[in-house]
Amino acid sequence: MTQMPRVTIIVPIRNEERYIAQCLDSILANDYPKDRLEVLVIDGMSTDRSQKIVQEYARRYPFIRLLNNPKRIQSSALNIGIHEAKGDVIIRMDAHTTYASDYIRQCVTLLQTTGATNVGGVQYAVGTGYISNAIAIATTSPFGAGDAQFRYSNREKWVDTVYLGAWYKRTLEALGGFNEEWVVNEDYELNHRLRKAGGKVLLSPNIRCKYYVRGSLKALAYQYFRYGLWKVKTLKAHPDSLRWRQLVPPVFVFSLIASIIFLHIFWMVGIIIPSFYVIANLVASFWAAQHRGWQYLPLLPFVFATIHLSWGIGFWAGLVRFGVPHISLRSLIHAFRKPEGQLDNEQE
Repeated sequence: MTQMPRVTIIVPIRNEERYIAQCLDSILANDYPKDRLEVLVIDGMSTDRSQKIVQEYARRYPFIRLLNNPKRIQSSALNIGIHEAKGDVIIRMDAHTTYASDYIRQCVTLLQTTGATNVGGVQYAVGTGYISNAIAIATTSPFGAGDAQFRYSNREKWVDTVYLGAWYKRTLEALGGFNEEWVVNEDYELNHRLRKAGGKVLLSPNIRCKYYVRGSLKALAYQYFRYGLWKVKTLKAHPDSLRWRQLVPPVFVFSLIASIIFLHIFWMVGIIIPSFYVIANLVASFWAAQHRGWQYLPLLPFVFATIHLSWGIGFWAGLVRFGVPHISLRSLIHAFRKPEGQLDNEQE
């Protein structure tokens, strides 16, 4: 029988005392042989009990190691892990997430059998209270996530990016690892370089995990503001990485500002965009509540609005911070197509 490849799990953390224990417990509950497993927890100089919790696990399980990340950002943590990894396969994991008992095995199997260069699963979002449950519902809705398939797809397919990811170590080394100029969106930036180099990214619902979303609208707004902000840097470096879902929030924000101006000139024109958005938001909220729980209906419109406005405002702030990307007509047309070379399995 062929020996299973050695796997290195990389978990970047900073101040994750609330989540890191359940994350590590779910990794330990995986059915992958422990003698073929290494877990590297890369700590970004936490100021809470995160380090102490991980050290306790490391004392009990020799294959768990705690490493320091002085730069504190995820991309540098991931690069530290890649450099230190002894495994042939590297799997990125997030402390805000718990993993199915076959998560590691599914990643390895799909890497070995599908021809994919990176594999990942669906980010099944969950909450721990009323507000976070509503956030989980909104972030896994097409109205909230656009065509980000890793948030809600139930089919195996080729995509532009996935949640987290699993690669052969040699793949990440050939790409030069993660770009440490990126504080956010480092995963999408790497996946774009991977696909440009001829690689393929596979999304599979067989790779299962639960992601614990932010617990307040304020935290959600900050998260999505940063997403929009750093997306501009990615587009500056890789204009052809543009996807239509990335254009909608900034166009929406611009349209709202224009509508306010038109209200003082020709009010009938000024109410068109806001009215259309309110109707679309309410329809999406009713649809989501019908499938996930009517008790969340009063909050869902506000969650959707927080996602769209925060991402859009963040994008405009990114234009100020990083400059305007040089987007060609070809890139704009490409934004409304599937990523180059990527087709649903059913169409191959």
